[in-house]
Amino acid sequence: MKALVLLSGGLDSSTCLALAVKEYGVENVIALSLSYGQKHIREIKAAEDVAKHYGVELMTYDVKDIFKGSECTLLDGNEDVPTESYAAQIQRLNGKPVSTYVPFRNGLFLAVAASMAISKGCGVIYYGAHKDDAAGNAYPDCSIDFHIAMTKAIEIGSDKAVTICDPFIDKTKADIVKIGTELKVPYQKTWSCYKGGDKPCGRCGTCIDRIKAFELNGIKDPLKYN
Repeated sequence: MKALVLLSGGLDSSTCLALAVKEYGVENVIALSLSYGQKHIREIKAAEDVAKHYGVELMTYDVKDIFKGSECTLLDGNEDVPTESYAAQIQRLNGKPVSTYVPFRNGLFLAVAASMAISKGCGVIYYGAHKDDAAGNAYPDCSIDFHIAMTKAIEIGSDKAVTICDPFIDKTKADIVKIGTELKVPYQKTWSCYKGGDKPCGRCGTCIDRIKAFELNGIKDPLKYN
């Protein structure tokens, strides 16, 4: 069977790619990276670097027009990304999604991936949503309920030709780093920061979570921060 991996260039999706390559072999894995109008292209460049490291085909497409009008702080032209931890944001927002939630992005990405998987003869889609992102409803399209619903929809819509594999749905980012370290994922080639730039900021929610995940494993993030 062939696998299609949604590859953002971040820590989680890059670890997904490593798992897919281990499971199916590099010749049976395709990566897909979607640009959605984010403020920078560093993560796309990271996706290219990680795909090249593993020797897999990378398909890239632009779907930014779909998110026009969204007030998400990740998108170009909108307010700046908050410089506080997700825990602080979740407490302040009291159950509402964080400002960096791109409306139904994972739903759109998985739908695009399903269509391409059918065309490419891939029977499984990997994506890297995890337990920390679903906490406090910060990213509702990272929840277990969402995963179950989308898996069922894609299986029905593909006549059971395609299913979803989300290996981290019940795991934390620290768990992912542990798994990825064992798999020798090239984390020095990945990019998580929402702000772009020459170096990650170290202050946005995803930088804070990433740094902590490495610390909890007793190892240092290979990226250099501002």
